Amino acid sequence: MAMAGLYKRVLPSPPAVDFASSDGKQLFIEAIQNGTMEGFYKLISYFQTQSEPAYCGLASLSMVLNALAIDPGRKWKGPWRWFDESMLDCCEPLEKVKEKGISFGKLVCLAHCAGAKVQAFRTNQSSLDDFRKFVVRCSTSDDCHIISSYHRATFKQTGTGHFSPIGGYHAGRDMALILDVARFKYPPHWVPLRLLWEAMESVDEATRQCRGYMSCKHESWVKVAKYLMDDVPNLVKTDDVKDVHKVLSVVFSSLPSHFGEFIKWIAEVRRREDGGQNLSLEENGRLSLKEEVLKQVQETGLFKHVVAFLSSLTLCCRNAPTLSDENNLPDIAATVCCQGAELLSGAFGSSERYCCQETCIRRLRANGDKPITLVSGTVVNGSSEQGVDVLVPSCPNKLNCCGSGPSNCNGIYPAGNDVLTALLLALPPETWRGIKDEKLLNEMYSLVSTENLPILLQEE
Repeated sequence: MAMAGLYKRVLPSPPAVDFASSDGKQLFIEAIQNGTMEGFYKLISYFQTQSEPAYCGLASLSMVLNALAIDPGRKWKGPWRWFDESMLDCCEPLEKVKEKGISFGKLVCLAHCAGAKVQAFRTNQSSLDDFRKFVVRCSTSDDCHIISSYHRATFKQTGTGHFSPIGGYHAGRDMALILDVARFKYPPHWVPLRLLWEAMESVDEATRQCRGYMSCKHESWVKVAKYLMDDVPNLVKTDDVKDVHKVLSVVFSSLPSHFGEFIKWIAEVRRREDGGQNLSLEENGRLSLKEEVLKQVQETGLFKHVVAFLSSLTLCCRNAPTLSDENNLPDIAATVCCQGAELLSGAFGSSERYCCQETCIRRLRANGDKPITLVSGTVVNGSSEQGVDVLVPSCPNKLNCCGSGPSNCNGIYPAGNDVLTALLLALPPETWRGIKDEKLLNEMYSLVSTENLPILLQEE
């Protein structure tokens, strides 16, 4: 009996080459031998079929996020944290995606919010040669993956705009392997890279913009984690570690340069989340939960030590007062900019000196309703000069700069204090075991112990 509906499509070949065909297998073997299939193994391990006809973008992204081993930080089902299409809703409501699909720009936004470091280019912002370089780079390593946004008609396939990850590259024949997430329609297939570029050059009728490609990496901050887990336990063993201030000085003065990117990424995610006008109920719930976690972090004894340490650093030649002085806003602004410059450079407590030559303080409204304070300054370090912009919370109450004390304000953007405190609380107790002063060791244990923390913070 004839059944209603469709069962697969015949892959037009040429121009595509079926991955499972004899020619496709030969391309695969040769690409492996040439080292341009390194990214394939993790992608294929998490290869999935889009669960809705318009979910190609969401399926491609969740596949890439799982392949990059990015922890979504929330549960999927049961106790398991796992990326699923249904969880990618912070930049576009799922119902809207289900009806109309998702644009290239919104998918890039989703990747950022999910924790990936993204480099995205529309074809009018890039070139075929640049695209080829990205494909080669991600095909010869397993720490980045590319999602392509293209028009199927270029390959003589049915349908219009589509997203899929690129699974590998054959240099000799200049062909890319498309791991098509619409597996109910077409199997994985090789296509000429030049033709894929042409397919990406098409204009998306919904946005009137060219399609493009995005490279995703996992900025889980492996170097930062390695430093905190491997190096810090050895650093605190030195004889001159006599008090908590010195412990923090030892830890923060040797932070890897990559740490600045970590702080900036957190600040960017906060900005994106706080600035969202169309957050779902679930996203708003997660944001409220995060705010409560940060509030509880700010109420810990360790947080007070971190704030005191950062405030005591001699960063600015203007001898600006500590952040507790709320009466001299220009001096506070100068200190904020100097601290921001040192924080982002990963040079806590170093011999380098930062001087803020000029500051500008403006009160803005984000999205028309949320008040924020923008502190801008020109920071000089030796012969180099850089501009620093820092967003700080604005409240009806007194100014509370850079998270220097407990606050119920939304939009605690690049604070750093709570981020550093949370990182220290997350370290295992064995981290501090090497401290030689027994009294200090016991004090550190009491500060970092999770036993007396609120249940929510313990779980976090």
